[in-house]
Amino acid sequence: MQRQRIVLQPAFLLHQSPYRDTSSLLELISRDHGRVGLIARGARRPKASLRAVLQPFQPLLVSWISRGDLGTLTGAEIVPSAITLPPPSVYSGYYMNELLVRLTRRHDAHPRLFTQYADALEGLGDEHSDTRVLRLFEKNLLEELGYGLDLTQTVTGTAVSEDDTLYEYKLEHGVIHAESGCSEAMVFSGRSLLSLADERLDDETAIQDARRLLRAVLELYLGSRPLEVRRVARAMRRALR
Repeated sequence: MQRQRIVLQPAFLLHQSPYRDTSSLLELISRDHGRVGLIARGARRPKASLRAVLQPFQPLLVSWISRGDLGTLTGAEIVPSAITLPPPSVYSGYYMNELLVRLTRRHDAHPRLFTQYADALEGLGDEHSDTRVLRLFEKNLLEELGYGLDLTQTVTGTAVSEDDTLYEYKLEHGVIHAESGCSEAMVFSGRSLLSLADERLDDETAIQDARRLLRAVLELYLGSRPLEVRRVARAMRRALR
């Protein structure tokens, strides 16, 4: 495969893990090249300048040499307009990062998703809007990956009503009118479905309904392996009891 040199590409660090003695294996989302895996040689040495640069949630300019699936980092610098997440929002940031690592494919470019991720991080700066920001990020992520939800009409083509009419969402099929005996876990009012479709989510009921719906859809594509960030959060809650 032809060797490629990428210079000063806007990116965010999603995950890093130890690689050999002093290096790190990075997963980043870049603006023009999608998710990329890079080896940062010597990044774990005590005096390595990259240690302070390679931090999550910070806008970076990254350079690397790519040949095949895994590249080699050649440089990274922080963009001056750094993002600072308040402590309660850090979990939400790691949640978004894990979704991107688990659901995107390396080298599939998603410039719009990159911008949506950056905007979501900015939104998380206001800890009171975390829940709404996460729901809209989940919705946009599914759309970018080709799994978008049609919430404005039923599978038979009937428009969803902007009222308290109840509908059931069938995974991988879509919206149908709710019938007696259907699973309440996937029943939503037309008002909530359209609020998510229009990205309003302007009341607590709509936000909680969006959480139920999007979580079920995401779990379908994530498979049986649970998200690591949820496991860690549960362990932390148990430790604080």
